[in-house]
Amino acid sequence: MSQNLLKRLITSIVLLSLLIFINFSHQYIFILSILSIGLIICLEANKIFSRLLINKYSKKKTPVNQLNVKFIVLNIITFFYIFFIFCNLSYEIYRSEGQIFFLYLISICFFTDIGGYAFGKIIGGRKLSKISPNKTISGTVGSFILSIIPLIIVLNFNYIDLEFSVLNIIFCLLISLTSQLGDLFISYIKRKAKIKDTGNLLPGHGGILDRVDGIIFAVPFSYFLLRLI
Repeated sequence: MSQNLLKRLITSIVLLSLLIFINFSHQYIFILSILSIGLIICLEANKIFSRLLINKYSKKKTPVNQLNVKFIVLNIITFFYIFFIFCNLSYEIYRSEGQIFFLYLISICFFTDIGGYAFGKIIGGRKLSKISPNKTISGTVGSFILSIIPLIIVLNFNYIDLEFSVLNIIFCLLISLTSQLGDLFISYIKRKAKIKDTGNLLPGHGGILDRVDGIIFAVPFSYFLLRLI
């Protein structure tokens, strides 16, 4: 096992343990934790936007005031999305659907990430997109396959009132798809900004945004999806 893979595995275990603790603690701890994560995401996004604008407009000799306006607008949009959509809807799902369902939802994203990484490394094969050269078609298939595992787990232990139905399988696949698209979107922005990681808080993973890039899109999507079911 490579040193980077070992770091990634240990960090994943620590993060999952922390998530379980936060999820089953008092709701105020949950709220504080989500807001803290949101703040870190905004700070890391700020770093990306700074590099992005410098790389894109430095050679065009764009006036500094125009760059400042673009920078402020991007940060305002990010702040609004993270706190008023992601954080707010995370709490709404936690409050209305319950702690176990929220953990189930995050687990779908978690297993999506594991499936993509594991299948991509083991099977390899054709690249999925130029946006993220490390992602493969086999990894995408693996992400969809492993996204069903949380459903199987909650069914076996009767944690929540779910059944093994086509509708619930489709729910897992849609959440997985949204998580993967969110991952690709953030990868695209990082590629344009010419940075590999959004930070170095998580050994083997980079920054917080590197780890939750799919989750910040999957959670709001799941909220609206639940309202349609």
